[in-house]
Amino acid sequence: MPEPLRFGLVRNQNLPWRTLVEHVRAFERLGFDSVWACDHFQRPSIPDAPYLEGWTLLAGLATRTERIRVGLLVTSNSFRHPPLLAKQAATVDHISGGRLELGLGTGWFEPEHRRFGLPFPPPKELVGRFREAVELVDLLLRQDTTTYDGRYYQVREAPFRPRPVQHPRPPLTLGAHGPTMLRIVAAYADRWNSYGTVQEIQERNALLDEACAAIGRDPGSIVRSLYGWSLKLGTDPWSSPEAFLDIVGRYRDVGVSEFLMEAPHEEQFGVMERVAFDLLPTLRAEDVAA
Repeated sequence: MPEPLRFGLVRNQNLPWRTLVEHVRAFERLGFDSVWACDHFQRPSIPDAPYLEGWTLLAGLATRTERIRVGLLVTSNSFRHPPLLAKQAATVDHISGGRLELGLGTGWFEPEHRRFGLPFPPPKELVGRFREAVELVDLLLRQDTTTYDGRYYQVREAPFRPRPVQHPRPPLTLGAHGPTMLRIVAAYADRWNSYGTVQEIQERNALLDEACAAIGRDPGSIVRSLYGWSLKLGTDPWSSPEAFLDIVGRYRDVGVSEFLMEAPHEEQFGVMERVAFDLLPTLRAEDVAA
């Protein structure tokens, strides 16, 4: 039986803590499957505005919620040593009672790295580091003790206890757009996330299917997830229930089964409630029936 469509919200952490908690609790009450924060030292579009740190925010939100799954879309590999990320992930998985979605990407916003004194290697090294980080985090979260000898990362008989609540590890979401990155997705990911036009997602989806076939993996074992970034969508999904439904329909037709939409502004919460009550149950039921 096919999985139902999933719906989550991406809540930028540019609001006060209490407001963020209120929003996330509202998302949970309305039945959204997941909530995602971002991983930046600053908001790229408004670099000098207040912005909370992602992983510590997740830990806090996990204590203020009960059902909704939590994650970062996506963790920047260029910010942390992979064993630290694995420890953070296991810790938040315990705090949340097994509700963590572990997102990981290369890191991309060069001005942020420069401002905060972080190295920003050229694209080939970024991807090479990402590949090794994915391999290493996957091993650390699955094993009691890990040795890894990569070009960029090495660990020697590294103990990893306690293991995560979720077994064999929390679901791994990889953000990727190009062919090389999609081959890494094919090898390791439980969920692939991308943003772009319908045509771009369709083309990348086909590349991911090919990458899965090349290694003998069932393409259907990877959730195809859209980051509903309004700037890239070319429309605001919260302008009306009809706009939300149109976006879901167009991207579902090219293989997307999960929609992680930018969270609405407070003045759009009425539309969000209509979407949650009037559209989501029907969309989920139709997808299962199909």
